[in-house]
Amino acid sequence: MTGATAVPGTSEALATLHRQGYVVLHDLLTPAQLDALREELRPLLAAGPLGRNPFEGERSNRIYALLAKAESSAVMVEHPRVLAIMDALLLPNYLLTACQAINLLPGETHQAWHFDDGFYPIPRPRNAVSVSTIWAVDDFTESNGATEVIPGSHLWGDDRIPDPEDTRRVPVVMPAGSAVVFLGTLWHRGGANRSAAPRCAISPQYCEPWARQQEQMMLAIGARAARFSPRIREMLGYSIHPPFMGFVDGVHPERLLDPDYDPASTGAGEASAAYWEGDYPRRDLARPRG
Repeated sequence: MTGATAVPGTSEALATLHRQGYVVLHDLLTPAQLDALREELRPLLAAGPLGRNPFEGERSNRIYALLAKAESSAVMVEHPRVLAIMDALLLPNYLLTACQAINLLPGETHQAWHFDDGFYPIPRPRNAVSVSTIWAVDDFTESNGATEVIPGSHLWGDDRIPDPEDTRRVPVVMPAGSAVVFLGTLWHRGGANRSAAPRCAISPQYCEPWARQQEQMMLAIGARAARFSPRIREMLGYSIHPPFMGFVDGVHPERLLDPDYDPASTGAGEASAAYWEGDYPRRDLARPRG
């Protein structure tokens, strides 16, 4: 079961995130990690189709179910700086809701404004149901399609929608190896690539443990899930959210990967007992978290 993690810089990052809806974390990946990721991505992007509509990007490659295709992306999915933030924002046993590569080719236009957890039918303003990250595989610049955000828009109600060329927009400029973390309620969009080179990013996204994932992770990753750490397996869905959400045929889903699974190893039983006794943490979705 996941829980809060003490990682230096987390308090400052959370303060910025609550104030403006996003925060940039610099220098998270080493040059060697970036090189390994690019090597795995190269054939996938070369073979990958272009987007099917303007939102996916008709001049963009999108690689879904990324953990099944590029295992080096795991370092981003479970990076301690990022998970420390997720531990503070989401309930224990939160899930990986999406994980994809997005490669903007020259000539790509900007996306429509959107917020990532907009498909959950809960009125705004409210807590975010999901939290997104976008990692720069290439440098993000104003000319190559850096993600654009509207600071503070995570606090807007349902009656506020940005204009197509909203003057409050800010491009998230950052060097390769950095990541922007933003709340699922923040209005943002992919920028237009007016440069002569592609701009590649990786986007792992996380959601509350009671929310449906965008990608069916257990099906998308399949038996390859056994190659990853226990923490990633939990986020894929090989976990129980108390009292018993996520079981398979009446037992913990980790048994699908490990026949010798020890139920005491995850604390799921103790968490379920705490739930029934009223001691399990719950949060009010209607009250913005500050």
